[in-house]
Amino acid sequence: MISSNKTPKHYTFVNNGKLDDLVEGDMEAMNDIKCVEKLLMISIWCIQEDPSLRPTMRKVSQMLQEVVEVDVPPNPSPFSG
Repeated sequence: MISSNKTPKHYTFVNNGKLDDLVEGDMEAMNDIKCVEKLLMISIWCIQEDPSLRPTMRKVSQMLQEVVEVDVPPNPSPFSG
């Protein structure tokens, strides 16, 4: 198995529920941690290695506007186990 250090750091923060560590010292982000989580999850969807997994711009817009729910994205690393 390849080391998990190939997993993008922001994915690890979202996946392990450690967003507080990511935004440490940023009071604005700390006060709206749900928004930070949503934006990170959308960004992870957009950087998927497999283009067929990436959302369309329409879907990204709908996720940002909270028209559709943002599902937990898969690990974007091609080296994930």
